[in-house]
Amino acid sequence: MNQAQTSPESLTTIVMTFLLAFILVAVPLPEWAVGFRPAWVALVLIYWVMALPHRIGVVTGWFTGLLLDGLTGNVLGQNALALSIVAYIVYVLHMRIRVFPMWQQCLTMIVLVGIHQLVNILIIRAVYITPWTFWYWVTVLTSALMWPWVSMGIHWLNRSARS
Repeated sequence: MNQAQTSPESLTTIVMTFLLAFILVAVPLPEWAVGFRPAWVALVLIYWVMALPHRIGVVTGWFTGLLLDGLTGNVLGQNALALSIVAYIVYVLHMRIRVFPMWQQCLTMIVLVGIHQLVNILIIRAVYITPWTFWYWVTVLTSALMWPWVSMGIHWLNRSARS
């Protein structure tokens, strides 16, 4: 790890990006657009686990998920479990995912956010009686489409904070 990765500016950037992701989750959308909301917190967590795997990992995913559960009113532990599983997979594969071209990273986001969404769906269906619909998976596609902007935006923010 180089010196820039352990700087206080880096910690501030991490906290600010997670805060922005939580704000984007809390922003009200019209009823028709709710299903199109990307998994902002999952995308930010994936970015930071890939960028700083020795500082951001499964424990961060767990606590971030608990905060997300509290913010969204989901079953306590639902997003915590989903995000910690995603963080573990990214932690194990971060060296491979980093070197992928952007289009392959977008395909990887389909798998990772899909796992996040699948865990959430299974928990929701275990607790509540809900119909199984295609709209559960639209979030996965919109998240994969947003990945280039999220990753480049956080990368730019992190570089500008260091300089």
